[in-house]
Amino acid sequence: MTLRFYSAEQVHAALDWERLAEALAAAFAAGAQVPLRHAHRLGETDTLLLMPAWRDAGDGGLGVKIVTVMPGNAARGAATVNALYLLLDRASGELRAVVDGEALTLRRTAAASALAARHLARADSANLLVIGTGKLAPFMARAHYALRPQLARVRVWGRRAEAAQTLAQLLRDEGLPAEAAPDLETAARDAHIVSCATTATAPIVHGAWLAPGTHLDLVGSFTRAMREADDAAVARARIFVDTYAGALAEAGDLVSPLARGVIARTQIEAELAELVRGEKPGRRGGDEITLFKSVGTALEDLAAAELVVRAGG
Repeated sequence: MTLRFYSAEQVHAALDWERLAEALAAAFAAGAQVPLRHAHRLGETDTLLLMPAWRDAGDGGLGVKIVTVMPGNAARGAATVNALYLLLDRASGELRAVVDGEALTLRRTAAASALAARHLARADSANLLVIGTGKLAPFMARAHYALRPQLARVRVWGRRAEAAQTLAQLLRDEGLPAEAAPDLETAARDAHIVSCATTATAPIVHGAWLAPGTHLDLVGSFTRAMREADDAAVARARIFVDTYAGALAEAGDLVSPLARGVIARTQIEAELAELVRGEKPGRRGGDEITLFKSVGTALEDLAAAELVVRAGG
């Protein structure tokens, strides 16, 4: 068996948004064995993350993402987070491919949110607000726009206005109707879809800002200590998650309100697999506020990596 390596450029080229969304929908519908991510402390500051997933049915599938988080790398001029994905043959255990993990993560994370929005956002949504200007932010804009090309406006807000302007220009150069938003509250009140991809540890989206019919997409927070939306936003919404297991264990946006009785467990209505299978309803009316909270799942990595390998031959 020939071992292939797929670079970031090859990953991005292989993962067309529509095809990736379809592959994720099929993967969620079929299901897999997906343990919670394994987090191991390496000394006082460094972390090793392992994210395995496998399927025993059909042709099977087996893979694991290996992620290192090394905060000290910034002082050395190196990336804080590094990731590789190992795709193995389910029958033999032989290594089939090594895939750039960062590119894989950026693509599958954004595609999962855009897929969820197909079920949860209003069909006539025309205004998208992306909050954040980091590596993931442009991919959130690209994915939502690709699966919803009727969007007439894509606004970008960041804590640094110049970063938002730079990102908006990048997206405009790619053909998206993008502009920087000077004021977060004003932009949020006008948005039909609010996609938040930040590392915030305190809420930056307030429920009082959300107009009836808004879809709130929370992607950035992936630990109990992180929050992107306040209690009012969570309490006003019908809540959906990528997976119950991951979101209820790791999402500060949900774990904290649940622990304090702000919301009940019954308010978390469905995970993405139930939406794509049609087992539970998504949006039911034009005025309700919906919320999709994702923390990431290795199921998405496995599906995306298999698509990369199929596309690459």
